[in-house]
Amino acid sequence: MTEQRRLAAILVADVVGYSKLMGGDEAGTLARLEALRREIIELQIAKHAGRLFKSVGDGFLIEFASAVQAVSCAKAIQEATRQDRLTLRIGIHVGDVVVQGDDLMGDGVNVAARVEGIADPGGIAITRAVHEQVRDKLDLGFIDKGEIELKNIQRPVQVFVIGGVKVDSQVAALPLPDKPSIAVLPFQNMSGDPEQEYFVDGLVEEIITALSRFTSLFVIARNSSFSFRGRAVDIKEVGRTLGVRYVLEGSVRKAGGRVRITGQLLEAETGVHLWADRFDGAQEDVFELQDAITEKVVVALAPRVERAEIDRSRKKASTNLSAHDFYLRGLSAYQLITRESINDAVGLFRQALAHDPLHSSAIGMLLASLGSRRGVGLVGAVYKENLPEIAELVRTAVRVGHDDAQALAHTAYAAALILRDLPAATGYVERALELNPNLAAAWTNSGWINLWACEPARSVEHLHRAIRHDPLALTVRAVAIAHAYFFLDSYDDALRWAETALRETPEMHAALRISAASAAFAKQTDLARDFRERLQAIHPEFRVSSLESVLGPYRLSEYVEKYREGLRLAGLPE
Repeated sequence: MTEQRRLAAILVADVVGYSKLMGGDEAGTLARLEALRREIIELQIAKHAGRLFKSVGDGFLIEFASAVQAVSCAKAIQEATRQDRLTLRIGIHVGDVVVQGDDLMGDGVNVAARVEGIADPGGIAITRAVHEQVRDKLDLGFIDKGEIELKNIQRPVQVFVIGGVKVDSQVAALPLPDKPSIAVLPFQNMSGDPEQEYFVDGLVEEIITALSRFTSLFVIARNSSFSFRGRAVDIKEVGRTLGVRYVLEGSVRKAGGRVRITGQLLEAETGVHLWADRFDGAQEDVFELQDAITEKVVVALAPRVERAEIDRSRKKASTNLSAHDFYLRGLSAYQLITRESINDAVGLFRQALAHDPLHSSAIGMLLASLGSRRGVGLVGAVYKENLPEIAELVRTAVRVGHDDAQALAHTAYAAALILRDLPAATGYVERALELNPNLAAAWTNSGWINLWACEPARSVEHLHRAIRHDPLALTVRAVAIAHAYFFLDSYDDALRWAETALRETPEMHAALRISAASAAFAKQTDLARDFRERLQAIHPEFRVSSLESVLGPYRLSEYVEKYREGLRLAGLPE
């Protein structure tokens, strides 16, 4: 029997964030989905002479005889659902389809389904085949996204988009790494106690750190994952924005000395659940619960990973719950990077070490906090750095944390910035990257260390590696890149990256001073003056002669002298 084929315009639509909506209100979401289908989708299909040939869950597959009918229908559906609680994403392709009774199959359907995943929430994506047929008939202002590789489609497909919530093209275009990639979203605190947020966040960070120890995985850092906190998350958006294939989400309920952790692993492109489980235990068993989740996720992602690698890569956290509790509180404070929060973090990490002097992660974070005091301007008469104490902390961190990449990365930063020991710092950060090439903090600190070693090109390379693992936390990395470009005589690039940092932190000392020096060397006199005045407004006593007190240990004196000259040209007093 001859296979039946025909040319058709295929429209594929699905609901954005459907799994999350179902988790929050299953009955209400199902009722609204049925109303959406009956009152909007089927009505518009009939108006535009289409045929609904398949409906699966929150997805609709519709056939049209022409591309104009398909795009017109898509536009009408999106306009009708603009104020609806359910937001759709729509993709359209014209191609050859295989007829099997009332169903359609083949590349024409597959391409439409893949293109739908490129559309923004509330938007429409079409292929070039569709665009060529509608561009002179429907003036809708489609934007050319270029040729895009689609999963299981042989050749790249040129895609055009319109409408929806626009996603930054640089972030949306992140290619998937060539190994399993994952983002761990902030878990929901189901305890009903806002004071437990630090505990929940700390648990998630432990899972991220444990997953990052697997060199076979590409893991997104905490700062970028946590940018989705408090939002009705669309898993496809997370995948596109962070450039990952898998997403882990979950919840924690802590009450009466008991902990319940739930977790589910989803494929970002399809939203399909790959794994879900629940873990119950006593609060003192929280480390075992975390290990169990980590192991199951890795097995689901990379079944070829040997059991020995799983056991070896587990997080060796302190078993002293009091020490760990102080450590988690310290992490929560450190993330804020303010004068007050850094002081709080120093105190909390010291308390963790009072309970467990060999807690390597707490030692590393105490060193990071002490280094950050200099960065936020807390070093002075009141906070004079205790160099013998810091040297002893570094020795302890290296001894007890020789297999702890995070501890070594932070130790490297402190050894360079406070102890001015670049050779030792280089060795520590290289060991950290050897242990965990996924660790954004290690790449960031390596970027700073290479900058101070007067290797600016290598610094830029390592800082971009950090950004790839943590693409939404740019501030500290941006100001480091700005410094590197300044020393590469690329002043426009230096200004551009410094501006990225200043958008997030307008009074950032390092960003303002490198901007003033870069603008001065670029002969942008007015701009240099503006940055110098902003710098003086937050630090009136700052002078060219005080520059070295806020700088790292540059190996070559000519780097510091160039920096001084830039500030002089900007008008800063000697």
